[in-house]
Amino acid sequence: MEQMEQIKVLEAMLFASAEPLTPAMIYERLGTEADLNVLLSDLKGTYTGRGVELVETGGAWALRTSAETAPYLTIEKDVDRKLSRAALETLAIVAYHQPITRAEIENIRGVATHKGTLDALMEMGWVKPGKRRETPGRPLTWVTTTAFLDHFQLESLMDLPGMDDLKAAGLLDRRPAIETVPDTRDLFDNPDEAAGDLLAGSSEEDQDGFDGYDQEDEA
Repeated sequence: MEQMEQIKVLEAMLFASAEPLTPAMIYERLGTEADLNVLLSDLKGTYTGRGVELVETGGAWALRTSAETAPYLTIEKDVDRKLSRAALETLAIVAYHQPITRAEIENIRGVATHKGTLDALMEMGWVKPGKRRETPGRPLTWVTTTAFLDHFQLESLMDLPGMDDLKAAGLLDRRPAIETVPDTRDLFDNPDEAAGDLLAGSSEEDQDGFDGYDQEDEA
């Protein structure tokens, strides 16, 4: 096989391959007599300054879009994410009882908190780890962020809806026991006096932070 023919075959292999090609993989097609140094150098020169370039990665070779074209090929799109009920309940508890530990969140909700729930809220930028409690085990606390205030158009946590507003909107359990929930600081010192779930209708088992995505098909 002549050199020009070898370059064509090599170019076709690189174009069709889903992964970088090692010298051994190239030799399987071109034969061990092929001078890869010459072929790769020639092909690399052909793609210099083009939208596609020949790059080496980990001893293997691949055709990749050039760095100069990357900004024109990147498409940013806003995607609406629907929070699960578990995530909404957890967010509400953190907002009203912060700083609060995961165990305290589970105590109020009455169910175990899936790791994905807090991860989802952190990904949204609405909660973040706070200081550790100066109690045995030094558990980590959770607090809301300024992004949370900004998203819900609140100047401060003092602007959060009150208990009566939440009940009127149907977001808070209307059972009389809710009205007996003590101050946050005493809530877990007196568990028998706690009302149980902060929000009505807590699911029996937790879910991941997102129910799914409301996303349009990409063009």
